[in-house]
Amino acid sequence: MPAVPCNALLFDNDGVLVDSDAGALDAWARWARGRGLDPDDVLPIVHGRRAADTVARLVPADERAAALAEIDRLELVTAHTTVAMPGARELLTSLPAGRWAVVTSGNEALATARLEAAGLPLPDLLVTADDVTEGKPAPDGYLLAAGRLGFDPGEVVVFEDSSAGVRAGLAAGAEVVGVGEHARTTEAGAVVRNLSGITWADGTLALP
Repeated sequence: MPAVPCNALLFDNDGVLVDSDAGALDAWARWARGRGLDPDDVLPIVHGRRAADTVARLVPADERAAALAEIDRLELVTAHTTVAMPGARELLTSLPAGRWAVVTSGNEALATARLEAAGLPLPDLLVTADDVTEGKPAPDGYLLAAGRLGFDPGEVVVFEDSSAGVRAGLAAGAEVVGVGEHARTTEAGAVVRNLSGITWADGTLALP
């Protein structure tokens, strides 16, 4: 197993800890059709980004508040379909407090609902879309999480599945482990299929 020295682990939520694809895609498709947009044009651009940033790309400024409220509602409605990604529960429950956080492009209500639906422990530190001025690929969320845990970004490892998320982690100065098939086309330093078999102890991350 490759060993990576680090003092804390920062996890993206969707696609890393939880599989929310079914609910998210259904919510965004319904949202798109409701606004007269083609879901085939909308769905490819939503993953890994804040809903507010996606809405801003697709909706006139005077309609954005209502459009954002609607997708927030639809995603919460479908959050119950979320399941845990392989290995997520085992890894999270093995980590001590103060050594991990979740950094997500979702809002607090949605992130919490999805983690609870998946049966995963809630983090002591959850950094959401509402906590940062700029969402991924900007590094703001990961910089904030590392700082709140009390570590330099160079001391943490970020787990991400999307291109925007990987770029955010790298821009923050962290080591980045890509998760899943999509991460293979990113600049992540290492890529794993999922979190199965990954361990952290005494300042060392072991990757299968």
